[in-house]
Amino acid sequence: MNGRYRETGLKLLSKHGISVGDSIKITIEDDEITGLLMPRYESASEEYIVIKLKSGYNTGIHVGKIKSITKLSDKHQAVASVRTPAVTGNQSLPKVALISTGGTIASKIDYRTGGVHAALSANELYASVPELTNHALIDPEILLSEYSENLRPKHWTMIAEKVAEKIKTDRYMGIVVSHGTDTMHYTAAALSFALQKLPVPVVLVGAQRSSDRPSSDAALNLLGATIFATESKYAGVFVAMHAGTSDDTIAFHVGTRVRKNHTSRRDAFESIDITPVAFVRNNKIEMQQKHPNRLLQRSSDNSFEVNTKFEDRVILLKYYPGFDPTLIEHAVNVGYRAIVLEGTGLGHVGKACFLALKKAVDAGIMVCMTSQCIWGRVRMTVYDTGRDLLDIGVIPLSDMISETATVKAMWALANSEDVEAAKKIMQENLANEISPIIPIS
Repeated sequence: MNGRYRETGLKLLSKHGISVGDSIKITIEDDEITGLLMPRYESASEEYIVIKLKSGYNTGIHVGKIKSITKLSDKHQAVASVRTPAVTGNQSLPKVALISTGGTIASKIDYRTGGVHAALSANELYASVPELTNHALIDPEILLSEYSENLRPKHWTMIAEKVAEKIKTDRYMGIVVSHGTDTMHYTAAALSFALQKLPVPVVLVGAQRSSDRPSSDAALNLLGATIFATESKYAGVFVAMHAGTSDDTIAFHVGTRVRKNHTSRRDAFESIDITPVAFVRNNKIEMQQKHPNRLLQRSSDNSFEVNTKFEDRVILLKYYPGFDPTLIEHAVNVGYRAIVLEGTGLGHVGKACFLALKKAVDAGIMVCMTSQCIWGRVRMTVYDTGRDLLDIGVIPLSDMISETATVKAMWALANSEDVEAAKKIMQENLANEISPIIPIS
């Protein structure tokens, strides 16, 4: 039983042998309601039971209004009845590899807790979006089943190596990686540095709402990602998510220039300081012709560069009034090899931090500066504070996003002979992480 039901609700359910996850029918006055019994949240009233309707929405029903309650099937039968059979793709369509790593796009309701869990396989994702059979032959594989907050640099290496393996061993038109949204932009940046000069597009796709919810964005995002993977003229790493709150357009962002800017909206991801590369509307791709970044064209060349190592001893520190400089000293003392600062405005931190930063630089630690502002560039030559930081040895990173800078520092240190070489790499534009400066006409 459990499901956190107590007192009145528990007595009613126990009397009829009903458990969480069972399919039930309830009669209220002249109305009948059928659905699955969901768990009761601890903070919810004991006088209500919760039902998931066929529409996908939950409703609470007051126990005192229930005239009759009947179990239609137990939870095992209920879950089995909604399972979708595998779909066989059209062998003549372009081939796309679908690598599943987990996250909301690969999640279903957990009937024990009422929350979502990573349970959908890549094959189930394919089967749940039958429209995919009109655009590509999907080759699915489960690599990970993790929420993205649990991913670490070692997982970026695993994903990068799997993508490289797919490209080298078969003729895919593109690679789609299903991923949790919370850290998807970190993984996109990691793949952008680990896999350079890609011959095909690699598209990371996620969902803000799980695939069994009526408001889910999972199916449209996955369909859009597949269309882009097969039809885009560009190669490289991209992120595919809703462009707006309506279910009509998917945007495709450069992997190093994208950020999650909202906790729950379907259009949470935005391109920073540049425009999206393309949109998919009504299942048709619309490439943006005038794109300021240096984007690679598709090719049949498989000699792309694969360097999948990451140094995880990199720390991202956000400056704020009252920031304690001993945090910088601690980072040095515990063995971090690089510090990425999210400074204010044009790239500043308070003078109280100067001595700690100088000690860090003198100790051979790579210290880089980004801005905590969403848009714009670090310009450390404008004010005395910035110039003093430059004299200390802090490296300005133009308009590089702080998350991208953190990932790049991990990659640069792991793939350089020494810190000085890594510092040079940090200031080079390798994967469109630094936007070109467009002259004012």
